[in-house]
Amino acid sequence: MEGAARPPPSFWYGLPHGYVRIDLDPPLAGAVELVRQALALPDGERDRAEEVLRFYAATVGALKAQHVQSCALGLHPNDDGGLTSSVLTVSALPTSGAHAKLVIASLAGKADDSPDVGLRPLRLPCGLGFIAEERRRTLAPGGPNEDGDSPRSGWVWQGTVAVTGPGGQDIVMIQLVTEAVDQADDYRDVLLGIAHTLTYADPSQPAPGTAQDSPAPGSAAHQVQSDFG
Repeated sequence: MEGAARPPPSFWYGLPHGYVRIDLDPPLAGAVELVRQALALPDGERDRAEEVLRFYAATVGALKAQHVQSCALGLHPNDDGGLTSSVLTVSALPTSGAHAKLVIASLAGKADDSPDVGLRPLRLPCGLGFIAEERRRTLAPGGPNEDGDSPRSGWVWQGTVAVTGPGGQDIVMIQLVTEAVDQADDYRDVLLGIAHTLTYADPSQPAPGTAQDSPAPGSAAHQVQSDFG
């Protein structure tokens, strides 16, 4: 149908250890069951459960409004014996008729205008792209500061990889955000590792003209297949 919205592009990527995917399109029956369980809790626990459900619903709505197709939360041990959290999102942004390669190429020209944002080209198996990273101050979840007037805030490290999507009409963006700004080098490596597994070909299907034999256990191909489930 002319003028109908294009379906979002399909992509696959490997998810590192320590990350759990968040369901951005939960089935209705599952959502109803969660609400039923929350309503059956004692008063104090019910209030807390309802708050968590509202936060989850608001977060899913906000992510989908930003064209996020996949989201995962990461928890990893730190040197202090605690846990460090991070959020991984993968989005597909339509370019409104513009060629995605031209849009990505224009990002290089913005580097001079944004000296605080590190931006450099990146060659990936799925195509050419860019990686950008910055440290910025953002609002923190929860209530206001102790003074009660201003919201709480904190510093985060944000890394973003942008690459042309399949068909050249979308930009696929992989973004990793963490409050562990002192571990930016480690999280940059995680982001780059994920980006190098990004593919627009279903890894469960054999490539055209190739045999359908399973890869040998322990081989690189078998490891990639395992990463994609």
